[in-house]
Amino acid sequence: MTAIVHAGPSSTTPWPIVATVVGSGIVASFQVGKAAIATPLLQTELGLDLAAAGWLTAVFALLGAIGGIPAGAIAAAVGDRRILIIGLLAVCVGSAAGAEATAFSVLMISRIVEGLGFLLITVAGPAILERSLAGGQRDLAFAFWSCFMPAGMALAMLVGPLFEDWRSLWWASTGAGIATVVVTLLLVPKATARAPLLWRDVGMKACSIVGLKGPVLLAGCFALYSLMFFALFSFLPVLLMDRVMITHAAAGTLGGLVAGVNIVGNLTAGYLLTRGIGRPTLIAGAGVVMGASSLGIFLPVFGPAPTLLLCAVFSGVGGIIPATLLSTAPLIAPVGLVPVVVGLAMQGSNLGQIIAPVAVGGTIEAYGWSAAAATVVAAAWLTILAAQALRPELRSDH
Repeated sequence: MTAIVHAGPSSTTPWPIVATVVGSGIVASFQVGKAAIATPLLQTELGLDLAAAGWLTAVFALLGAIGGIPAGAIAAAVGDRRILIIGLLAVCVGSAAGAEATAFSVLMISRIVEGLGFLLITVAGPAILERSLAGGQRDLAFAFWSCFMPAGMALAMLVGPLFEDWRSLWWASTGAGIATVVVTLLLVPKATARAPLLWRDVGMKACSIVGLKGPVLLAGCFALYSLMFFALFSFLPVLLMDRVMITHAAAGTLGGLVAGVNIVGNLTAGYLLTRGIGRPTLIAGAGVVMGASSLGIFLPVFGPAPTLLLCAVFSGVGGIIPATLLSTAPLIAPVGLVPVVVGLAMQGSNLGQIIAPVAVGGTIEAYGWSAAAATVVAAAWLTILAAQALRPELRSDH
């Protein structure tokens, strides 16, 4: 077995590569958003209840929480470009199978295939960016990459209602996946150097990652960020209806816009990193703003307009964290194992996404909205501590 050796930035003009990799991520995250926007149609045609419909989206997070490191190890052994293409093909196969599903069980299996494709794309994309760019270009590229999740989900929310039925939406996403495979084959080059790499060696190195302080802190920061983000956004429509006194439809629209502000933070992180702002400083600073904003959001101290503004601040400034963390992965990863470190980070992110709705939902149910603020503030405080603990790892590495 051979694997790609990251021998430095590609000689190919990098920005078409960045656009292709980010586009692949958007295609992947579109698969997450399409199930949410199609839920009413799925309920009508297949007779699903909300719990069953929820699993069509939750399965992506579950797969990510379990399979991040294994997916990263596969990418390290097989090669990032090849795994990106396999991931896109899995998305296409799963989406096409889902479009023909007549039972929930078949649709669920198709979603698992899509979820596996999503996971492979999310660990392969950063590895390609890491070997294709250097320095400030790399930080900016990772900022663009970090936008893929909110961009893909927002795109699904926007275009989903344009389709007459959910099957057409599934076929459209299949077509987008096929087109992206073709573009990837044309624009993303293979790595120039290869060296023997045994599966056993990759497995041993992957296991050793969980014993390294830097990668574990990176995953911990991702888990805490995800917990804070979904502590709000899992319940944002309900909160807006309760605090801002608006209709369900208006709450959904405003919630989508507020979530989209996260992209501003993603891109801001890239700019600030190129200006020399320290990574721990960015992570800790964003954690402070998210924690402070949550007090004004969840505590009944402000009127509708300030509460909505604080939600936008929470989302926008919070977007600095994932972009910074993703661009940090190559700095703390052992040579050739960037996909594994990214996989561990994705496990942390998905773990927070799974825990937040359950833990915060139960807290709100038992103690009211104010208790949610305590949860987010605690997570923000831990994020600050983790960011400071990450500082010496960055000094001593690369």
